[in-house]
Order: sequence, then structure tokens, then C-alpha cells
Amino acid sequence: MAVEWGLSPRICEGDCAVLKRGDVFKAVAVLRQRKIIFEKQGFYLDNAIGHVYGTTFEVTSDGNLQPKRQVEETTTETKEAGTDNRNIVDDGKSQKLTHDDIKALKDKGIKGQEIVQQLIENSTTFRDKTEFAQDKYIKKKKKKYEAVITIVKPSTRILSTMYYAREPGKIIHLRYDTLAQMLTLGNVRAGNKMIVMETCAGLVLGAVMERMGGYGSIIQMYPGGGPIRAATSCFGFPKPFFNNLHEFPLSKVDSLLCGTLSLETLPSEPEDTALTEEETNGLVDEKQTSVQGTEEESSAETAMEINQTEEQETMDINAEDAEFKENKERENKENVREKQRKQWERTKKLTEAAALLREKNADG
Repeated sequence: MAVEWGLSPRICEGDCAVLKRGDVFKAVAVLRQRKIIFEKQGFYLDNAIGHVYGTTFEVTSDGNLQPKRQVEETTTETKEAGTDNRNIVDDGKSQKLTHDDIKALKDKGIKGQEIVQQLIENSTTFRDKTEFAQDKYIKKKKKKYEAVITIVKPSTRILSTMYYAREPGKIIHLRYDTLAQMLTLGNVRAGNKMIVMETCAGLVLGAVMERMGGYGSIIQMYPGGGPIRAATSCFGFPKPFFNNLHEFPLSKVDSLLCGTLSLETLPSEPEDTALTEEETNGLVDEKQTSVQGTEEESSAETAMEINQTEEQETMDINAEDAEFKENKERENKENVREKQRKQWERTKKLTEAAALLREKNADG
């Protein structure tokens, strides 16, 4: 079955994307009306939807994104630079613009590039710096005042770089070049049957799934109560990718090898029939109750016409209570049904994984 993934070049709502600013990355979900905090800046991704991945955006003063225009930097003037920095004293007085002046420029909507240019013009020591020091100064000021981000599509290289820089402990300090060697030496390719055992938040699993492209089968071995796939979700794989992804606990491997593994008997389908019958019985009881209530109402109106208003109010309250209880019971039954369905699917997946492992013919 051919699975198309990563072919859409445009940003769509619901995608998993990666924000990039310099060497800093962050994985986010593309959702409307949701504020994203990245590098101490807050903005919304609404305007990014529909643009091509790899587009660079500027963050406006109201927190929206607009594509950055590619302006060719033409410098007609000869760049003046000093020969060394030995006579430059960093006493904090070389910059004429104060913090209030810079804040006023931001409030006026002046873009970061123009602010950097004004900082250069109002620096008394900029022309005396060496060319290397000038480039370093400009780069530092751009990083501080230019609110520019690039939205890229997640991949193994990008996510492994992101995790290694932001949270290396979660991937046991696994470098992306080491991960690349693992994929190459591990015989990971489309159509294979692979067994994955890792404690890297699902990064290795996601890398294997990406390389296999939805072809073949993967059995993930995990310790504890369940597999951890935080990094795997950042890839944004489509649902068909998970059809051939199985999981099996390490605690049951020994019993599987010894032939003593026993799983609970699987029902043919989730138990919806019994719940449906209970709901039907409940509706019948409620109908009978409503009929009895109607008879009592008519007799009460005949016998006690003076208290008609008070009885009507009491009946309205009782009806509201009955409706609330009915909704609560229906909600509880739906929750039980959903829990049973998930348990049924989990047991089915576990059985399929056990059957694959019994064949003992994994490719890697």
C-alpha cells in the first residue's frame, strides 16, 4: 500500500511543524487562534497556513506573521573598519540610543532591521572595530531585535538536532550522526520487519518509521506500562503509518519465548450490544415513569386546584433532575464503551505483535 507522506509542500492546519530561528528549533502543532511562545516572543501561526515550508516570516507588533521580503543588501559605501580593538573601551557610553529610545522605535512599528541600522549609526566605536568585530556586533543585534522565524517540515535530522540542543537527557545524548549510523547499520529500509527497543522518547522509532515510509512492520519493545512516543508525534506521520506499528512489553518476552504466554480471550467486537439493551430498558422505565407522573398530575389537579402552581414548579424541577441524571448515565455509558473499545484494540494489537515475534524472522 503506497503511503504519501511529506509530499505536501504547504503548511496546513493540524500539521506538526518546526520553528527555526538561527540554531534554535521548536516543534509545534499548527493551529489557529493559538499563541506560540518561541525565543521570548509570542505570535500566532494563522497567517502561516497556506505558505510553503521553508518560508521565513517576520513577527509583527500585534503578534501575527508576515512573509519576509527578500531585499538585496547593496552597500554603495566603502565599509570602514579599524585595524585592531586595543583602544576601544567598553564603558557603556558608546551607544547614544537609550533603552527608552529603542522602546519608542518599537512602539512606532519600526522593523528590527531598521533598529539595527540606527544602532550602528549611533555607535561611536563601531567604525573603529575590526571587520570581524563589526560582523559579530551586527549578528548579535539582529538576533536581539529582528523577530524573524522560519517554519520547516520535521525530519529525523531536524528533530534529533532539536532534542540534542534543548533536551539531550531525554534522548540519552544521542547525536544525529550516531543515529544516522544506527539506521544504516541496522538494515532499516522499506518492507522490512524491524524490532525497535529504545529509551529516547520515541526519536529512534520515528527515524525508523520515516525511513521505512509506511512499508513493512515495526514491533516496539518497551519497559514499564506503555511505550513513550513524544518525539514520534513530532514527525506528524499520517494514520496509515501506525497500522503496521505494533508494541510488546519486555515483561512478557520471556513467557513468549518459553511458549507460556497467555492473552485474554478476545471478544469478536466491542461490547456495544449489552449497553444498547441497557439503554433501551432505561428508556422504557423512563416512559413508564413519565406515564405514572402524568396520572398523578391529573389527579392532583382535580383534588387540589389551589396548589396547581406549586405542583407545576415542583414537577419542572423533577423533570430537570431526571434529564440531568439521564444525560449523566448516557455519558457514563459512552465512557465505558470507549474504554472497552480501547482495551479491545490494545489486546488485539498485543496479539498481533506476539504472532509476529513468534515467527522469529525480523530483518533488523
